[in-house]
Amino acid sequence: MDFELRILGSSSATPSANRHHTAQVLTIDNQYHLIDCGEGTQMQLMQYKIKHQRICNIYISHLHGDHYFGLPGLLSTMHLQGRQSPLHLFGPPGLCEILSLQFRYSGTNLCFPLIFHELETTLHKKIFENKQMTVHTIPMEHRVPCCGFLFREKQKSRPLIKEKLPSFLTPPQLVRLKWGEDITDEQGHVLVYNKDVTMEPKRSRSYAYCSDSRYKPSLLPYLHRVDLLYHEATFADDLRERAEYTFHSTARQAAELATAAQVRYLLIGHFSVRYKDLTPLLHEARAVFARTDLATEGSIFSITA
Repeated sequence: MDFELRILGSSSATPSANRHHTAQVLTIDNQYHLIDCGEGTQMQLMQYKIKHQRICNIYISHLHGDHYFGLPGLLSTMHLQGRQSPLHLFGPPGLCEILSLQFRYSGTNLCFPLIFHELETTLHKKIFENKQMTVHTIPMEHRVPCCGFLFREKQKSRPLIKEKLPSFLTPPQLVRLKWGEDITDEQGHVLVYNKDVTMEPKRSRSYAYCSDSRYKPSLLPYLHRVDLLYHEATFADDLRERAEYTFHSTARQAAELATAAQVRYLLIGHFSVRYKDLTPLLHEARAVFARTDLATEGSIFSITA
C-alpha cells in the first residue's frame, strides 16, 4: 500500500518567485489527502500531474492566507469540471463562513457535496478514520488558532503461512488467525496457536505535519517515533528571537524536537523568503538531526513498511 508525500509548496507568508505557498499531498492506499492549500496549489497539482478530482480529504491547519488562499479556486475548479463525489474539508472555525461568503457573492453552487468538519485546534483529537488509517489533530502555538495533523496506518493483519495451516480451518477461523487470535474448540482447548501459523505483520507507518508554531516541546508525546515528521523552519537559529516573536520556529529547533521525539526522518519547510539558498538551514538542522531533508517543491518522500 502506498504511503507517499509530495511537496507542492515550501514558502512562508510572502510570495517568492521560485517557491510556492504551503501545500502537500499525502497518498495512502491510492487516496489523496491534501494538507493545506496555499495560493497556486491547483497549478502545482497540474504541474505534478496529480488529479485533483481524486482528492478525498483536505486539511487546513489555520487561516493565514499562505495556507488556504488556494482553496476557493481549487473548489471552484472541481465544480467547473463536474466533480460529483463528496469532499471532506477539515479546518478551523471561520473557514466555512469564508467559503460561504465567497461562493454566495460569486453565485457558485457547488455540484458536489462539501462536508465541512470544524476543528478544535487546541486538542489532540481523532478527526477521521477509515479501514486503513486514522487522522488526529496536533495543537500548535501560533498567532491564530492552528493545528497540525497526525496520520497513522492502523495495525495490519498477520500474513498466514499457508504450508503450516491445518486443512480443517474454516474461512472465519483464518480471519481470526490473521488478527492474532488462537483457534480453540468449544471447551477452550487450543487447536491452533497463532504464532505457529502466522508471521509478524508489516509495520504500520505514520506522518506528522506540524504547521506554523513556536517551538513546543509539549508536542513530544504526539510525535514519539513517527516515521516522518514535517516541522516548519521559517528561520535560521540566529533569528531565534524573531521566530519566538512571530510564533515560528528555527531549523535547529525543528531538529531538536525530532531528536527528542526519536522520529525516523525530519522534513523542514515554510522558509522565509530572505533565504535564497536553503543550504544553511539544512546544515543547521542536520548538525542536530542527521536524517533531515528540505521539503521543497516536487520532492517525494516514500515511507516503506
